Amino acid sequence: MSFPATRLRRLRRTPALRGLVRETHLSPSDLIQPLFVTAGAGVREEISAMPGISRFSITEAVDEAGEIHEAGVAAVLLFGIPADKDEAGSGAYDDEGIIQMAVRAIKEAHPDLTVITDVCLCEYTSHGQCGFIRDGEVDNDVTVELLSKTAISHAEAGADIVAPSDMMDGRVGSIRYQLDEEGHTGVAIISYAAKYSSAFYGPFREAADSTPQEGDRHGYQMDPANGDEAVREARLDLEEGADALMIKPASHYLDIVRRVKDDTGAPVAAYQVSGEYSMLKAAASNGWLDEQRSVTEALVSMKRAGADFIVTYYAKEAALWLA
Repeated sequence: MSFPATRLRRLRRTPALRGLVRETHLSPSDLIQPLFVTAGAGVREEISAMPGISRFSITEAVDEAGEIHEAGVAAVLLFGIPADKDEAGSGAYDDEGIIQMAVRAIKEAHPDLTVITDVCLCEYTSHGQCGFIRDGEVDNDVTVELLSKTAISHAEAGADIVAPSDMMDGRVGSIRYQLDEEGHTGVAIISYAAKYSSAFYGPFREAADSTPQEGDRHGYQMDPANGDEAVREARLDLEEGADALMIKPASHYLDIVRRVKDDTGAPVAAYQVSGEYSMLKAAASNGWLDEQRSVTEALVSMKRAGADFIVTYYAKEAALWLA
């Protein structure tokens, strides 16, 4: 018998053969596109730290959502930049707030597009922290009350899914209870179950104008050194009523995606955050990487690690590549 008898290269010989044995598949319907919605009219303002990504006023966001839907992307995830901020982040739970109005407009124009809303206070507070400050610290329980009010206002505006990203203890249970009490039993919750205190959020903070004025978020976002804690967080969120779980960031936390998926069996999302996006854009613009190949490879790696769907600023662009 000639050596070697088993030649794995046989099934790599042509594109058709490689396609037949491909284990991981990526499609536009696996992707979610974040959208930054800002106050004003006629606004389409590119974010300098995130080339190709813009802030949109509501009418422009409706148009952009239509293009995203046309490309086959599964959903949009909305972040709001209000005209005014205060210490309590009251714009987050204002029934006529920027996200509430955007949800109504997008759902009216594109009823079949799934609309997810970020539930957090950081974009709405004058101090930039993700909750209500008392005695120099974020008060967990007061913040949870405000987050629940925010989720209710989003549901009443027509959101399909709410996504609490604050990392307060108990917020999923409170939001689920309040949604059900108010008759929004069909509104799902994707919890940011493991949101790490990461250096890769920098461009987002420019985009959403949400940089903390003092201190940092280490007291509520997770330590990047911890993995077991992520599994505990995921289990707790499921017990409290989460329908799906988010891991953020993605590329440097693929081990966490796999661990959470294996441990819970629940639907898991990976969030390719702003810093991951901007690094790829910068490398591609300098000719150091082939953008389409490198982005596709990164997204496939997230699916291979166990992500059922991916939040990425590349969603619209990648969907067109995949078509």
